[in-house]
Amino acid sequence: MPRRRRRSRVSALEGGREEEAPPEAAAVPSAPLTSQQQTEAAAERILLRGIFEIRRGSCDVVLSERALRWRPILPERPAGDSKYDWLCKEEFIELKDIFSVKLKRRCSVKQQRSGTLLGITLFICLKKQQNKLKNSTLDLINLSEDHCDIWFRQFKKILAGFPNRPKSLKIFLNPQSHKKEATHVYHEKVEPLLKLAGIKTDVTIMEYEGHALSLLKECELQGFDGVVCVGGDGSASEVAHALLLRAQKNAGMETDRILTPVRAQLPLGLIPAGSTNVLAHSLHGVPHVVTATLHIIMGHVQLVDVCTFSTTGKLLRFGFSAMFGFGGRTLALAEKYRWMSPNQRRDFAVVKALAKLKPEDCEISFLPFNSSDDVQERREQRSPKSDCNDQWQMIQGQFLNVSIMAIPCLCSVAPRGLAPTTRLNNGSMALIIARNTSRSEFIKHLKRYASVKNQFNFPFVETYTVEEVKVHPRNNTSGYNPEEEDETASENGFPWNVDGDLMEVSSEVHIRLHPRLISLYGGSMEEVNDSKVTCNCF
Repeated sequence: MPRRRRRSRVSALEGGREEEAPPEAAAVPSAPLTSQQQTEAAAERILLRGIFEIRRGSCDVVLSERALRWRPILPERPAGDSKYDWLCKEEFIELKDIFSVKLKRRCSVKQQRSGTLLGITLFICLKKQQNKLKNSTLDLINLSEDHCDIWFRQFKKILAGFPNRPKSLKIFLNPQSHKKEATHVYHEKVEPLLKLAGIKTDVTIMEYEGHALSLLKECELQGFDGVVCVGGDGSASEVAHALLLRAQKNAGMETDRILTPVRAQLPLGLIPAGSTNVLAHSLHGVPHVVTATLHIIMGHVQLVDVCTFSTTGKLLRFGFSAMFGFGGRTLALAEKYRWMSPNQRRDFAVVKALAKLKPEDCEISFLPFNSSDDVQERREQRSPKSDCNDQWQMIQGQFLNVSIMAIPCLCSVAPRGLAPTTRLNNGSMALIIARNTSRSEFIKHLKRYASVKNQFNFPFVETYTVEEVKVHPRNNTSGYNPEEEDETASENGFPWNVDGDLMEVSSEVHIRLHPRLISLYGGSMEEVNDSKVTCNCF
């Protein structure tokens, strides 16, 4: 059957008035159904059929195995009336876009527990522009208790049949994230939607750095379907690292040296409540709290690549992205000015790091990405022969910044991403190297991230698609002149920025990619595969 325009379907669910289609639009013939579409339509079993009032009009409503369809009940008119034909068009929503159902009642002050039954309310996930999701409602009005009870039970049965949708979640909330807004974000925007969807929650407040890591080592997770982090990049990375460490221990693996880590046992949801929200932005395509929450409620899960950071054969941590040099020193400076607001601290650190811009003397070895199935299989199994056949490459010199990223790293200052050609689960990392150059040229390179121009189109910037990277600083002390004040210098070594967390290492760091190691709730429209969000009827 022909579908209405997208515009009229949105208004249908938001309670707006429909716009009448021009006569010429109604006169356009619909494309005939293919034999496959006819077969699928015939095979779709009808579960219920009845009459409800929708938007103040009586409708013939049909509930099938995959969709809810309705058509206005109108008096007969002469054939050929284009306006009448348009009003009779069928509308529908797919059942996979419904996340909750409630009985609609009119309650008075004297009726504390129940009121007059009005019908059924469906809560629906809609796709907006720029990867955003929103929740909306559709009221099915019918005053019959028995009639509504039958439909209500059927809707509840259908919703219970979606396997990926969580019923119980463990929540980690960092109240110090950004401007201490995480608590407000959770209670005002996230919690109401989770309650509406009937999801049970257990909330733990993260009291200090490493708190989630220590709790996830021992806490009971058997009764939960997923873990959610409400906070910034540092909090999200800590929870992801803790989930992966727990998975290795449960599998009986040594956590000091991991060649082939096992996948995390529970999916992780990321609610953006930090200052940059790179992880959530890269995952959903937009740092939007309601969008992130709806992805969790709808059970949209996708596998994401993760890196291991090791030194001298010892695992340092799991992560998604890292910066060494300018990126690491900027974060080290920002950490020393925690009393400032997040934006002021970030801007101050960038300016100060640029004022003292100096290169690092490094040796960088990397293994180029090879998409050959045979090579990938040997590397996943870590065959002893793989290192013999892999062609490692090495470059050395003075570098201002080194970025290794397994995700696009979208953020407000880089809307296209710090690594725009990288995907969440394509089995490769982006290695971006900025060699020593003048301060003005390096600033031009940084400014390009916020523009539509190619930020890598500079002679001192090199980009590679890799699977493994080894970064070996060749100087034993900081790259800065010892006579100059260096606020980023540390006895623990060189500063690294790993997912917004400061990591200090004095020796070589080995970064290895592990494809699809963790499941995350959500995904931008381009990244989600099997669980892609489709609200195409609106």
